[in-house]
Amino acid sequence: MKRFDLRHLKNDFYERMLELLDKQIAPQEVAIIMFEIGDFSNIQKSADVIYEAGYTLMNSIKFNEVDWTLVVKKVKPEPRAVIEESAKDE
Repeated sequence: MKRFDLRHLKNDFYERMLELLDKQIAPQEVAIIMFEIGDFSNIQKSADVIYEAGYTLMNSIKFNEVDWTLVVKKVKPEPRAVIEESAKDE
Protein backbone atom coordinates (compact mmCIF):
# COMPACT_ATOMS: atom_id res chain seq x y z
CA MET A 1 0.00 0.00 0.00
CA LYS A 2 1.27 3.44 -0.92
CA ARG A 3 -0.02 6.88 0.02
CA PHE A 4 0.10 9.90 -2.28
CA ASP A 5 -0.62 13.48 -1.24
CA LEU A 6 -1.91 15.47 -4.23
CA ARG A 7 -3.43 18.34 -2.22
CA HIS A 8 -0.84 20.79 -3.54
CA LEU A 9 -2.20 20.29 -7.09
CA LYS A 10 -5.63 21.70 -6.14
CA ASN A 11 -8.13 20.82 -8.96
CA ASP A 12 -5.43 19.62 -11.39
CA PHE A 13 -4.61 16.29 -9.76
CA TYR A 14 -6.24 13.81 -12.19
CA GLU A 15 -3.32 13.38 -14.60
CA ARG A 16 -0.82 12.96 -11.77
CA MET A 17 -3.14 10.52 -9.98
CA LEU A 18 -3.36 8.29 -13.06
CA GLU A 19 0.39 8.51 -13.64
CA LEU A 20 1.05 7.35 -10.08
CA LEU A 21 -1.46 4.51 -10.36
CA ASP A 22 0.07 3.40 -13.66
CA LYS A 23 3.73 3.60 -12.65
CA GLN A 24 3.98 3.41 -8.85
CA ILE A 25 1.38 0.78 -7.97
CA ALA A 26 1.79 -2.93 -8.65
CA PRO A 27 -1.16 -5.06 -9.82
CA GLN A 28 -3.46 -5.92 -6.89
CA GLU A 29 -1.82 -3.20 -4.74
CA VAL A 30 -3.80 -0.47 -2.97
CA ALA A 31 -3.12 3.27 -3.15
CA ILE A 32 -4.39 5.97 -0.83
CA ILE A 33 -4.72 9.30 -2.59
CA MET A 34 -5.44 12.60 -0.88
CA PHE A 35 -6.66 15.68 -2.71
CA GLU A 36 -8.18 19.02 -1.80
CA ILE A 37 -11.96 19.04 -2.19
CA GLY A 38 -12.25 22.51 -3.69
CA ASP A 39 -15.26 22.15 -5.94
CA PHE A 40 -17.29 19.10 -4.88
CA SER A 41 -17.48 17.99 -8.52
CA ASN A 42 -13.89 16.73 -8.03
CA ILE A 43 -15.25 13.89 -5.92
CA GLN A 44 -17.50 12.39 -8.59
CA LYS A 45 -15.04 13.18 -11.37
CA SER A 46 -12.24 11.37 -9.52
CA ALA A 47 -14.44 8.28 -9.18
CA ASP A 48 -15.27 8.40 -12.89
CA VAL A 49 -11.62 8.89 -13.89
CA ILE A 50 -10.54 5.92 -11.77
CA TYR A 51 -13.26 3.67 -13.20
CA GLU A 52 -12.54 4.69 -16.80
CA ALA A 53 -8.82 4.03 -16.28
CA GLY A 54 -9.61 0.46 -15.24
CA TYR A 55 -9.04 0.63 -11.48
CA THR A 56 -11.33 -0.20 -8.56
CA LEU A 57 -12.39 2.57 -6.19
CA MET A 58 -12.66 0.85 -2.83
CA ASN A 59 -13.51 3.88 -0.71
CA SER A 60 -13.99 7.62 -1.02
CA ILE A 61 -14.18 9.56 2.24
CA LYS A 62 -13.90 13.06 3.60
CA PHE A 63 -10.63 13.32 5.51
CA ASN A 64 -11.24 16.72 7.10
CA GLU A 65 -12.94 20.00 6.18
CA VAL A 66 -10.88 20.58 3.02
CA ASP A 67 -9.37 17.22 2.05
CA TRP A 68 -10.71 14.02 0.50
CA THR A 69 -9.20 10.53 0.51
CA LEU A 70 -9.55 7.84 -2.15
CA VAL A 71 -8.64 4.19 -1.64
CA VAL A 72 -7.94 2.64 -5.04
CA LYS A 73 -6.97 -0.93 -5.89
CA LYS A 74 -5.14 -1.72 -9.10
CA VAL A 75 -7.60 -4.31 -10.35
CA LYS A 76 -10.23 -4.15 -13.06
CA PRO A 77 -13.49 -2.72 -11.68
CA GLU A 78 -16.78 -4.58 -11.80
CA PRO A 79 -19.04 -3.42 -14.65
CA ARG A 80 -21.44 -0.63 -13.71
CA ALA A 81 -25.10 -1.54 -13.51
CA VAL A 82 -27.09 -0.24 -16.46
CA ILE A 83 -30.56 1.11 -15.76
CA GLU A 84 -32.93 0.62 -18.66
CA GLU A 85 -35.11 3.54 -19.74
CA SER A 86 -38.35 1.68 -19.01
CA ALA A 87 -37.23 0.95 -15.43
CA LYS A 88 -36.54 4.66 -14.80
CA ASP A 89 -40.13 5.63 -15.63
CA GLU A 90 -41.72 3.18 -13.19
